[in-house]
Amino acid sequence: MAAARLRPAPKPGESLDLHASAIVIQEAGVLICGASGAGKSSLALALIQTATNAGLFARLVGDDRIKASAHHGRLVARGHKAILGRIEQRGVGILERPYSSAAVIRLIVDLVPLEEAPRIPEAARGLAAGPETREPCVCDDWDFRGLEQTTLLGVRLPRLRLPDRGAAADLALAILQRFGCVRSGD
Repeated sequence: MAAARLRPAPKPGESLDLHASAIVIQEAGVLICGASGAGKSSLALALIQTATNAGLFARLVGDDRIKASAHHGRLVARGHKAILGRIEQRGVGILERPYSSAAVIRLIVDLVPLEEAPRIPEAARGLAAGPETREPCVCDDWDFRGLEQTTLLGVRLPRLRLPDRGAAADLALAILQRFGCVRSGD
């Protein structure tokens, strides 16, 4: 999200072009940010596959080039029209996948260098410590209490920092389990 942080406060109707991936699971959009080679596409593919295997609706919104815009207090992500439905799988090439044209973003996943990722995510510490002191951020069945918050284009969203270049399938399963989308053993 470095590109987003370098910009001044948004003007009404402003949008951002992000080097990111975006997916939708059920009705919740997930924006995956990180440096080139951090594993954004791998995590997006793994999240889609894990959610689909659990019987959930999951689609690619876009890979590599995402346009984010704020509408009525919600962050909406769209893939670039020239590459809709396409995602790069490192070592394999460009894959064609079913896609959704847009998604309302409910979670930002930042893939960061290992030394910048919390060893125990803040959400896990908060849940273990007792009643949450932060304002809960809940989207249907996704419980975002305890996550740090970030603001993009004036929209406040939960942010999960994970180590980059991690095992995408393991991260995907952990994310979906953490937010109650799949149970352990599903």
